[in-house]
Amino acid sequence: MGVWQKELITGLLLFLTVLIVGAMTGLLMPLTLLLTLGILMRQLLQINRFEKWIRAGGRAKYPKTSGIWEEIYYHVYRIKKNEKKRKKKLSRMVDQFRQSTEALPDAAVVLGPNDEIEWANKAAREVFGLQPSDKGQRIPNLIRFPEFIRYLKSGNYSEAVILPSPVNNRITLAVRIIAYGAGLRLLLAQDVTELKKMERMRKDFVANVSHELRTPLTVLKGYLETLQDMDDGESPLLTTSFQQMQGQTERMQHLVDDLLLLTRLETQQKKTECVNVPALLSQICKEAETMKGKASAPHLYAVGGVPARIELSMETDAHIVGEEQELRSAFTNLLGNALKYSPEDSVVKVHWYRSTDSIVLDVEDQGEGIAAADIPRVTERFYRSEVKRIKKVGGTGLGLAIVKHVLMRHEAKLNIASELGKGSCFSCHFPLKRVCN
Repeated sequence: MGVWQKELITGLLLFLTVLIVGAMTGLLMPLTLLLTLGILMRQLLQINRFEKWIRAGGRAKYPKTSGIWEEIYYHVYRIKKNEKKRKKKLSRMVDQFRQSTEALPDAAVVLGPNDEIEWANKAAREVFGLQPSDKGQRIPNLIRFPEFIRYLKSGNYSEAVILPSPVNNRITLAVRIIAYGAGLRLLLAQDVTELKKMERMRKDFVANVSHELRTPLTVLKGYLETLQDMDDGESPLLTTSFQQMQGQTERMQHLVDDLLLLTRLETQQKKTECVNVPALLSQICKEAETMKGKASAPHLYAVGGVPARIELSMETDAHIVGEEQELRSAFTNLLGNALKYSPEDSVVKVHWYRSTDSIVLDVEDQGEGIAAADIPRVTERFYRSEVKRIKKVGGTGLGLAIVKHVLMRHEAKLNIASELGKGSCFSCHFPLKRVCN
């Protein structure tokens, strides 16, 4: 029989006893009132004892009692005991987390909803100069670099921000923020001093070697032109050798020029001017048609009504803030690749238009296309997709790397849609904030 049933039966028996005694003595109402008051006082005393026990934390053994109150005490005691076990387990987990993060070589700082410091590991205290007393301080008050404050306020943590250490400017940090929980964030900082040093050495090496190669290449090219002028054509072997040497020298010259351009894109400061993109695209398309020296089907026209293999359409006259020569290099590389990797009787479409959230340039061809596995890598330096071609296609392998760097300097993105045998579409998406006309 359950406790509640016992309590009810006990209560009914008491009231039945009072009813019998009251009927025999004629004191039914006073006895019933007295019984009710007795039961009420007992319950009030039990509530008082229970409140005192709970106020003390419920840690001590619960008081001796009986009936339903004994069950209440027992269940509350079990809940408190289980909660204590969970707290101990959670405390051990937190201790393990802190010990593991203390051993991490990377700095880790837990930030609260208002950017206040909740906790920091040993590496964070060393590279940021944090003290135990800084707990509760807002991180922007301690790391005061403008680029870090902008990064923190932006809410866009997809990329890391590069900063010098506040306590040692010879240490370079890559700082990233990861959001988790209810308004909490984890700030991670990795020491990338050696990586940046190696990257700087690579840039300097490429720039120096490329610059030093220009002089001997110019000399070789000059002597080859002189020898070709002296060639009377009587020796086919000699004539062919001169032509091949001239071609390889020009190829080397293009490679050096592209490497120098990439170096300038990585090192030079950004310029800001309002670039007339429609006029620039028209000029690039005309120059490309002139160099190809061939017209396509008669129903296709470039700007001005001249028959062309390039179909240029402009739905917007938007100008954008940028550097004209850099944009010229990027657009020329995209158009050149489209013409180079598609049949000579096919059409290359160049489309300048405005979408809902950006200004877009599409360069679409009907060429051989790119395999899905190669698309993520085609913007790497010197990467060439392994496609069997009828004729060999020349190039330095740096064109799309140049495009990628130019777009990055203009806060733009390159999207590539391609399918083998059906052509490719390269889309440059410029943010609307760069529109300047």
